[in-house]
Amino acid sequence: MKKIILCLLMCVAAVCAKAQKVLDVDNQLDQHKFTFNDVAVLEDRTGKLNFADVTGKALVFKNNQSLYPSNNVNASTYWMRVRVRFDEALESNTRLIEFFDQTTDEVTAYLPDTNGTYKEVKSGANMGFSNRLFHHKNFEFLLKNATKGEHVYYFKVRSHNLVNIIMVYRTVGYFVRYALNEYLGYGLFYGMILIFCFHNLLMFIAVRRKHYLFYVFYVISVGLYEMSADGIAFQYLWPDMPVINHYGYGVALYLISFFALVFSKELLQVKYRAPLFNKLINWVIVLRSVYFLYCLMFAKGLFVYKFVEVIPLSVCFAAGIYIYGKGFQPARFFVLAYSILFVGFIIKALTALKLLTFLPSAVSYYSLSGCFVMEMVLLSFAIGDQVRLFKKEKEAADNEAMRQMKLNAELKDSINRELELQVAIRTKEVVEKSEKLQLQKEVIERQNRQLLTVNRQLELQAEEISRMNVLLEKDNVELKTSIERVTESRALSAELNFEEFSAKYPDQETCFGFLSSLKWKDGYSCTRCENTSYCGGRLPHSRRCTKCSYEESAIHNTIFENNRIPINKAFYITYLMYITNGTISSHQLSEKLQIRQSTCWTYAMRIKKVMQEKKRSKLKGDQQGWSTLVV
Repeated sequence: MKKIILCLLMCVAAVCAKAQKVLDVDNQLDQHKFTFNDVAVLEDRTGKLNFADVTGKALVFKNNQSLYPSNNVNASTYWMRVRVRFDEALESNTRLIEFFDQTTDEVTAYLPDTNGTYKEVKSGANMGFSNRLFHHKNFEFLLKNATKGEHVYYFKVRSHNLVNIIMVYRTVGYFVRYALNEYLGYGLFYGMILIFCFHNLLMFIAVRRKHYLFYVFYVISVGLYEMSADGIAFQYLWPDMPVINHYGYGVALYLISFFALVFSKELLQVKYRAPLFNKLINWVIVLRSVYFLYCLMFAKGLFVYKFVEVIPLSVCFAAGIYIYGKGFQPARFFVLAYSILFVGFIIKALTALKLLTFLPSAVSYYSLSGCFVMEMVLLSFAIGDQVRLFKKEKEAADNEAMRQMKLNAELKDSINRELELQVAIRTKEVVEKSEKLQLQKEVIERQNRQLLTVNRQLELQAEEISRMNVLLEKDNVELKTSIERVTESRALSAELNFEEFSAKYPDQETCFGFLSSLKWKDGYSCTRCENTSYCGGRLPHSRRCTKCSYEESAIHNTIFENNRIPINKAFYITYLMYITNGTISSHQLSEKLQIRQSTCWTYAMRIKKVMQEKKRSKLKGDQQGWSTLVV
């Protein structure tokens, strides 16, 4: 039974094989695209079949029923088989088979040689560009066996993108002519992009308007996307890093959407002319950025869904139509540019769905690139139209300014005439008052002479008062010194209340100064390198070593280090602990200083520890009093 089934399968395979169309080649045929029944397809969902399995087992190849075969399941491996019959023996190494789509990950060709055996040749976007037979953006496989008769060629295709698998038979001479013309077209296209970028960059430098810079970034993004889609970027930008092929066009599409949105906002003045569209554009930017980051980090396969770019471009298009409807004239070229761009997207989408098979391949393949060029030209017109409108508005403003200046001049002349009349009247009044003042001046001079006599007497009295003031000032200085000496003595021994104590140490600056003089009374020495030279630090009364730059504050290595209460209150607690010999309670300290009892208790315990270490008997006889507890 198994043998019967096997025979039936082999018969079916034979029938299917006979149904496949064979390409007849003679010396006059330069090019042929494999379409419909030219290609037989076998889908390998496991991805484990090898060439021996495909050719040796009874596996059924199905004839392609659409214009071009495609990998409808990107997880599968697809085997393609084409048959070529050479009507006569042709010169070797002059024919090739070319694959068009540059984003296909792996293309492995199995080509028969003159001995009847198959040779494996690999290519694809996952291999370094230098491994290719020709340094060309497409994948080419040279047919070395062109002897008379029928030859069968197998190709294994695998790609994470959904691609149309376009195979073309060509002569090497035709391929060279076609490639040169194609690269000439690419040179013109990318040259235009560079010209647009350079022109608008100069305009940005000249007028400092941001939409020029955003337009430059948008055009560069379009160029990067086209280079990634065409394979030009792989050839010239990252030939030895094929992994970037998985991200290049996805990153470029995101940049196109991002800079299209910010450029549209700036050019159309969306923030002021359409606030609701401005909010919508901001949300689209955020959501598109989140989707891009997710694809970039977790699921690069989602980059293949290029239709998401229709959403941000549609928002820009709708905003342009709305603002143009509100009367903003520069938006007309913007709307026309996006209309053409949408036509390009529609043609590209219908081509991918194989609904525009009647169009020439060059038109369908390069439609989006041509629409991008026309869009860039029209957007340049939109920018120029905006500049023209701004110029017109500036001229109108200048004319209005001139008219206003003329009115101001007439008003100025009228005011001057009025002022001249007022000045004449005022001058007459001033002359009359001057005569009166002259009389008053004579009276004042007479009084001044009398005052001079009185002033001489007052000067004598002032000299006497000054002498007395000097004596009083001297007495005041002596008195103040005595008071300070008494206050300091009391602060060091007798108990003072907080107000009296604060008269000696009123603020942080005074306290830090006291600590600095006490800490370094025997001279400064760096605690790290023992250098004795220093300069001022960032904190009050701190000292910075001039050798190692180590900065030491006045409270470092003192009882007040890591202090969390005001320094003058910390002084007072130390003072009270000293004069009471540590007997004052934390509750009393809390009442005196209005500080929490737990904080006072913690601080009092720290001081008691220091007092025990330095011995109370020694502290009692020390003339410095409580200050010996500090360092």
